[in-house]
Amino acid sequence: MNFCIAVSLIVVAVFSFGGCAAVKFTCTRIQPLNPFSKVKGVPFNRYSWLTIRNSIVKVSVKSATGGVRGTTITETQEDSVIGQLRNGVRGLMLDMYDFSNDIWLCRSSCGKCIKHILPVITVLREIKVFLEANPSEIVTVMIEDYVTKPNGITNVFRAAGLGPFWFPVSLMPKSGEEWLTVDEMIEINARLVVFSSESTKESSEGIAYKWRYFVENEYGDYGMISGSCTKRAESSPLNTRTMSLVLMNYFPSAPNPDQACKHNSKPLKSMMYTCFEAAGKRWPNFIVVDFYKRSFGRGAAEAVDEANGQLLCGCANITHCKDNMTFGTCELPQPGVPSQPGVPSQPGVPPQPGVADVYIALEMHDHEESDIWLMELWKGGSWLRFNISLLFDCLRMKIQS
Repeated sequence: MNFCIAVSLIVVAVFSFGGCAAVKFTCTRIQPLNPFSKVKGVPFNRYSWLTIRNSIVKVSVKSATGGVRGTTITETQEDSVIGQLRNGVRGLMLDMYDFSNDIWLCRSSCGKCIKHILPVITVLREIKVFLEANPSEIVTVMIEDYVTKPNGITNVFRAAGLGPFWFPVSLMPKSGEEWLTVDEMIEINARLVVFSSESTKESSEGIAYKWRYFVENEYGDYGMISGSCTKRAESSPLNTRTMSLVLMNYFPSAPNPDQACKHNSKPLKSMMYTCFEAAGKRWPNFIVVDFYKRSFGRGAAEAVDEANGQLLCGCANITHCKDNMTFGTCELPQPGVPSQPGVPSQPGVPPQPGVADVYIALEMHDHEESDIWLMELWKGGSWLRFNISLLFDCLRMKIQS
């Protein structure tokens, strides 16, 4: 579901009392458009992917050691890894540690494990299920690597059945060249791209050393300073052209679900444009956020769509791209035809009102904007054209929250 729109007399009543700030759940767009549906046959590094940090930290779920995953310090996501992948997430950040004679996923801070969550093989099996069920999809795993057991990470990936999907280091460009095209990666079934933060693992285990391939901005609070996009300590300068992948972080040091709607909306997209300039006019290949489902309507999914539009066809949004088009020649919707969510029908023209273009947030600090969209929906005659499945999906997610 790209949109979750809850419309009822309850919503009308809430708006009539001045907004929905008292309600914790937000119904919003959570899925980016699958870029392969618009453009294929393009190198892997010409796409942008929705990515989340601490992918296994799910709110209010007990860890395998009996603790609770969702303590204040560990809340960064709200569904399982398989749920994240089904919702369009394609980049997973995982902290791995030696624990209990095995390798476990862990929520860490400054290189120290705060809470062991569960054995890594549990999550890797979820990735395997997704890759088997979706033979045209590619997943990237970035490991914050504290595993000292020899071949420990390689062995656990193999034990999970992910060996056949592994993208070999030998095929990765070493000096900023183009990657294989996604079609080529799919053809040889090399659809799992894995990076480690530990440099020795590339030669000893065949796990790519992240900082040979990535540039990345600062993470945490320092990465959220408006108008500033600076490199994190481990990264080469952001405008280094010998690294073919650009990663943009945008999340606070301490996970903050109450502010996630704000963070994942206009400030996120503003930072994307700031980092574009800092990275030598390169768009991010990976956009990393907390609470990816939360925003004031379009959020991280829309940011990824915009980055893909720029990367793939030089247009403001992936919805304006098509196969075999001339770069920069954008396919704009016909006048009067509603565009994709948040995409103007013509440059400088606000999106046409309609179910696909309207959101109603149930955690809305920006009441003025929500009222505008509600009135546009009403004026556009779309009130009775809601998709019932969207409503039930929203209510289901609200109950789960």
